[in-house]
Amino acid sequence: MPIHITSPLNEATIENLKAGDAVLLSGTIYTARDAAHKRMYEACLAGEALPFELTDQVIYYVGPTPAKDNQVIGSAGPTTSERMDKYTPSLLDLGLKGMIGKGYRNEEVKKSIINNKAVYFAAIGGSAALIAQCIKCVEVIAYEDLGTEAIRKLEVENMPLIVINDANGQDYYELGVAAFREA
Repeated sequence: MPIHITSPLNEATIENLKAGDAVLLSGTIYTARDAAHKRMYEACLAGEALPFELTDQVIYYVGPTPAKDNQVIGSAGPTTSERMDKYTPSLLDLGLKGMIGKGYRNEEVKKSIINNKAVYFAAIGGSAALIAQCIKCVEVIAYEDLGTEAIRKLEVENMPLIVINDANGQDYYELGVAAFREA
């Protein structure tokens, strides 16, 4: 049975999530890919304000396609998370609490997830059209010149996710490999 959670996230919600949990996420999340992460990181280094307040927020690593007629958004499948790993610890230190993408995270990111009591979710690659149906509202809020990589504010309803890295240091990918080896 999936766990229903709402973003922005709070500490109690994050503490109760375990690697492998199926989640349905509703609420406000933000999009950001490689280019947007680089700009946010550089803004942090320069002491400049970020385009949105990171505290308790969730970033979805996605560059959605343009919406067709009668759609809020086009396909919105996850991109590979490791491309954001260079920037992620700094954003977590600023209060980011959740990330959505696909694939593994490096050791520095996993340590930062633990230290900052955060969580990393996977969206299922190949399910871009399904995920798009969960997105109810879209607004470009920063870096419009980046096109699909602009930062967008999304309102989502029951977005299906899996907890990969929880705040206690468990990694669902590692647990899966260990279970397979034991079988």
